[in-house]
Amino acid sequence: MSDWREKVKKVVPYIPGEQPQIKNIIKLNTNENPYPPSPKVFEVLESADASAFRKYPDPDSKELVGALSEVYGVDEKRIFVGVGSDDVLGMAFQTFFNSDLPVLFPDITYSFYDVWCDLYGIKYDIKPLNPDFTINPEDYKGENGGVVIANPNAPTSLAMGIDKIEEIIKANSDSVVIIDEAYVDFGGESALPLLDKYENLLIVRTFSKSRSLAGMRIGFAFGSEEMISYLNAVKNSYNSYTMNMLSIKCGKAALLDREYFKNTVETIIATRDKYAEVLKGMGFEMPKSSSNFYFAKHKTVDAGIIFEELKKRNIFVRHWNKPVIKDYLRITVGTDKEMEALCSALSEILKEQA
Repeated sequence: MSDWREKVKKVVPYIPGEQPQIKNIIKLNTNENPYPPSPKVFEVLESADASAFRKYPDPDSKELVGALSEVYGVDEKRIFVGVGSDDVLGMAFQTFFNSDLPVLFPDITYSFYDVWCDLYGIKYDIKPLNPDFTINPEDYKGENGGVVIANPNAPTSLAMGIDKIEEIIKANSDSVVIIDEAYVDFGGESALPLLDKYENLLIVRTFSKSRSLAGMRIGFAFGSEEMISYLNAVKNSYNSYTMNMLSIKCGKAALLDREYFKNTVETIIATRDKYAEVLKGMGFEMPKSSSNFYFAKHKTVDAGIIFEELKKRNIFVRHWNKPVIKDYLRITVGTDKEMEALCSALSEILKEQA
């Protein structure tokens, strides 16, 4: 007799950063924004009409798409929205990566990429980063079924210049090139100026980082009108009502409060640069970050020990016990107060391990 388990799709899932359910912690492990969203978002929530929730939301998210068009100067027909950039990326993998050739992406990058490939039965070929964690464009010029580049990359925090991004896009006219710009607002160079030049380019972004709306799950993509039409067809074959009413309205409010967005991003960048020097003075080595986090290695103390010791003190950072990066910690940039507490704890730990 057949066992039903034989018919189950078995995959190794993506493991997100820990979400502790305890109070009084310093959470620097999932690159969330340490500041609240725009006050305009609070106004939306305070005036929300709960009786409207009995109806389905707008399947086309016209309010949000219109605001994205206004802020970024991209035609509405070239914009796709989804439930966080993970949803957008997942839809893009299903839509555009359907050849017998492998999709290419770095060996050290957002660890959801290979999970989606395994889930959707997509062949892939990972390309090693250079010893300094930079990407070599030459690795992405061979025959392939698509390319995915996170820029700035995670967890390395490094950004590629638009010239190298264009080099990769130009070399892959027969494939879709996805540029994942989750962290671009913190110092990366966006591929947006290339959108009119290359019809094989898809740019994916999120509200989870720079706009402080990780809990609302809002992601979006820019591409050619044809490309976006294919994405919408796949989305509407899966779930037409992906974006809920509150997310649409809160996303619009956050987008249109440009001054608050600018001030928040500038504050995070200033804190990042300030405490990068402090951490270096404590014996940490790290690339120059173009994101809202550090990719840091201590010269003498094991990263796993530091990770566990910080956790004992209710300070959460990220550590992967994997080849090449096991000596590194990914540390989200928090408020100045949180960074001071982190550095104080690190000072204690390093003295104990000396």
